[in-house]
Amino acid sequence: MAAVMPPPVLRPPAPPAAMVATGGPRTNPAQTGMWIAIATIAMSFAALTSAMVVRQSGALDWRHFQLPSILYVNTLVLLVSSATLEWGRGGRRRSVWGLYVTFGLGLLFVAGQIAAWRQLSAQGLFLATAPSSAFFYVFTALHGLHVMGGLGGVGYVLQRRLIAGRVAPATFGAAALYWHFMAVLWLYLLLLLATRV
Repeated sequence: MAAVMPPPVLRPPAPPAAMVATGGPRTNPAQTGMWIAIATIAMSFAALTSAMVVRQSGALDWRHFQLPSILYVNTLVLLVSSATLEWGRGGRRRSVWGLYVTFGLGLLFVAGQIAAWRQLSAQGLFLATAPSSAFFYVFTALHGLHVMGGLGGVGYVLQRRLIAGRVAPATFGAAALYWHFMAVLWLYLLLLLATRV
């Protein structure tokens, strides 16, 4: 009688050495969370853009007005703040100064937005004046609130750099990603407002 051989045991292939050493592929929760937040914010502004286009197309009461010139200065301030944040990714001393300058420019941007609202109100354009001015105030106020959230992130990174002496690259990267998105979003909003209101 022939001996019955047991079936061979199939084993999965061994994982690469890098996965064994690190415990598997790593995900970056801060980066993932930031991308989800950015997608949510982008969808919100896309919905508002759609509402504005639809409202303008059927509106006899749509009132065109010239944007306050300070908005163009604000654009430059926000773009420079994005550059100083990237510059701040260097060594400890450079990082602290870059974060301080970015934070200061962010505050200057918010102050500039408030100045723009005051210029419009001096012209008699308020939230309830016309649909165009309402959309202007909603877009700029919502963006300003998100910039203040970004200031919170930059402030947190600065605090970690000053107190702990270092900040996790993933944390810095998530804050920078959000801040750069705010700059890109503002460029979109400025173009939208300049062509629609």
